[in-house]
Amino acid sequence: MAYNALDIAKAFVAFSEPEKGDLISNLKVQKLLYYAQGFHLAEFKEPFFNEDLIAWQYGPVVTDVYHNFKEYGSNPIPIFPDFTFDIFNAPQLELLKEVNQVFGQFSAIKLMNMTHNEPPYNNTPLNAIIPHSELMSYFTTQLEK
Repeated sequence: MAYNALDIAKAFVAFSEPEKGDLISNLKVQKLLYYAQGFHLAEFKEPFFNEDLIAWQYGPVVTDVYHNFKEYGSNPIPIFPDFTFDIFNAPQLELLKEVNQVFGQFSAIKLMNMTHNEPPYNNTPLNAIIPHSELMSYFTTQLEK
């Protein structure tokens, strides 16, 4: 079952702890979506969300999510009080937690630089859809590590 990318983005925002200075911007949430989609494709052989990842200048982007959060600019996205993790089943929630634990510790700029050095982004022309096949192929090698 594929989820809505906006719900997955809201989950990453909900993991943040603004009171401890842990903030998440639109740029950072975009990169976390990329890693969540990649690892989900590698592990479960199906997309985590149906929306496409597009190769933009600053890395992979889900355009619908970008436009939903662009009003915040580079500022932190506030936690959504009505959001609940109950929409996710156990394996997907576990994957979200892992992606957040491993990649959420990095700044948006660090994540952008990381994605710029990975084949799914590098092999995709600017403003084109990053193919699921590229994501699955690359992230399968990362699972093995």
